Amino acid sequence: MSETTRLAVGLEYDGSAYAGWQIQVHSPSIQAVTEGAFSRVADHPVTLTCAGRTDAGVHAIGQVAHFDTGAVRAPRAWVLGATAELPDDVSVQWAAEVPQEFHARYSALSRTYRYVILNRSTRPALERQRVCWVHRALDASRMAAAAALLIGEHDFSAFRSSECQSRTPIRRVQAIDVTHHDDHLFIDVRANAFLHHMVRNIAGLLIRIGSGEAEVGWAREVLQSRDRRLGGATASAAGLYLTAVRYPDQFGLPLSPGTGAVGASFMMPRGANR
Repeated sequence: MSETTRLAVGLEYDGSAYAGWQIQVHSPSIQAVTEGAFSRVADHPVTLTCAGRTDAGVHAIGQVAHFDTGAVRAPRAWVLGATAELPDDVSVQWAAEVPQEFHARYSALSRTYRYVILNRSTRPALERQRVCWVHRALDASRMAAAAALLIGEHDFSAFRSSECQSRTPIRRVQAIDVTHHDDHLFIDVRANAFLHHMVRNIAGLLIRIGSGEAEVGWAREVLQSRDRRLGGATASAAGLYLTAVRYPDQFGLPLSPGTGAVGASFMMPRGANR
């Protein structure tokens, strides 16, 4: 291709049937099906780079990816054409031309994940692959107090998996909000970037504190220990959603669904309690 255009696209998917974003040799992946769909619309092979490489079973309503193409298509044609080529559990939300310096991963200012907990005595049927079920009663106020101790720039070694390949465990957590409505509880975490399993490990710690098995101050002790073995269990992938990726205004990208009021209402009726 002599001349190429760089496109950014917004993706939504139910990750239940996939081994995560990244292409796997023997398992289906989000990257494989989306690259296949966009390649058919472009009429040439394309490679997608995403903002956050979600793990097996993790969902997204605000994933962002980019690719280069020599094909000329209207944004609506990219959205409708690729979605028509995708399985029912993956869809394209928007497409926009961006400058060559844009990078879905490295240009991102922040990412937001939402962790959804169904907190009731009976297991879910309809939501079985889309929430983390906790049958013990959880105290959202205790969880919020513990979450506040994790905000800021810290060494999050105690919250990274043994498989994490990041060169540094330092991350800047900008906000953690714990909200609830009826029998659903939500943990929203915004940071500049995340370590492997970081949000699920934070959720596991907060669940233990919310159930009364550990004191609020335990969150600080685990953080300062920098020892993953001292933390809580890694929470289920089913409850995790990549809800938003924020970029500099200069790129003019649509707001992710997880940004602002729309994201706040995701899986949660208005009037939810904090």
